[in-house]
Amino acid sequence: MNKWLSAALLTLLLSACKSQPTPVADVVDEFDADRYLGKWYEIARMPHSFEEGLQGVTAEYRLNGDGTLEVTNRGFHVENQEWQTAIGKAEPVENMKAAYQVTFFWPFYGGYYVSWLDDNYQQAIVTSDSHEYFWFLSRTPNVSQPDLDYALAKANEWGYDIDQMIIVDHPAGVNHSN
Repeated sequence: MNKWLSAALLTLLLSACKSQPTPVADVVDEFDADRYLGKWYEIARMPHSFEEGLQGVTAEYRLNGDGTLEVTNRGFHVENQEWQTAIGKAEPVENMKAAYQVTFFWPFYGGYYVSWLDDNYQQAIVTSDSHEYFWFLSRTPNVSQPDLDYALAKANEWGYDIDQMIIVDHPAGVNHSN
């Protein structure tokens, strides 16, 4: 009886870890995953513990043979004076373009939804299943003030508390190629 109960509880726990997508904002209609691959610089984000104290944050996406994406997030921890790297996997959400379930620590997944993307795949806004996660990404470490203002206006429109938004510093002395 104990083995059955343990198996049932484990099944329940695991099924709760990967939930149905519930994006806080619509995802883009037209999306080419191949064009999205490569390095992106984090420009603005909501605060969360796993990026606390990080500057020069980047995300890099590579296509795996099974259609998933390898996700490599890097940031320079100012206080510790060292790079921190997290490698995860993004699985496409069935019947939704520009939508993924991402895990950095299996079996826990989070929604990753490209909710805005410019025509040239140079800037993107990524949302999640809650208003705790928001990222404004760019192919370059610096964006114009009007572009940042646009991203913050979209965040506000979608219900984010933009007063909490962190603008990510990409100091000249931080080598992004490390």
